[in-house]
Amino acid sequence: MSKVIHGKAYVVRDNIDTDQIIPAQYLTLVPTIPEEYEKLGGYALCGLPKDQYPTRYIPEGQTKGPYTIVIAGRNFGCGSSREHAPIALGAAGCEAVVAESFARIFFRNSVATGELYPVESTTRICETIRTGDEIELDLDANTLKILKSSKVFATKSLGDARPVIDAGGLFDFARQSGMIQAQGNHSKATGELAAKEPADD
Repeated sequence: MSKVIHGKAYVVRDNIDTDQIIPAQYLTLVPTIPEEYEKLGGYALCGLPKDQYPTRYIPEGQTKGPYTIVIAGRNFGCGSSREHAPIALGAAGCEAVVAESFARIFFRNSVATGELYPVESTTRICETIRTGDEIELDLDANTLKILKSSKVFATKSLGDARPVIDAGGLFDFARQSGMIQAQGNHSKATGELAAKEPADD
């Protein structure tokens, strides 16, 4: 299935942890309840220090932001194993995070929930792309393009993780593949995740 994601970039640096992505006080929100899933989006990346990130990811009073793709440096999603982190970004309208590297548990939770595509860049791009730049991520060609300059960066293939995210997450993929019996409608943010490390929250 061809997949090209187009939109505005929101740029962060290295070691963005899960408490910056979704602070612990919002973990009581239940993603399987639609109104609480929507609220989660309103708090995405609200833990970023305002002195370093004066442009906020989510405008005041909104639950969705104008940014489709988050651009990051090294070790994005480090910290605790909270699955709320990719879910909050997905609820806010983020379709992909392109980072120099990911914390392993954030990558796994992104795939398991199907909320967004965690794509690794082959070079450091968070110092070239600027917040608000219009960019295009081609998951088939494994490229990221800045539209105003036509500058293209190579990205790494998602490999076997790609069809799982395309399907909407691990359990939807298992149902569609016939691994488990399909039953009723299923939201990608059900909280049904693959076995993972214990949370430290």
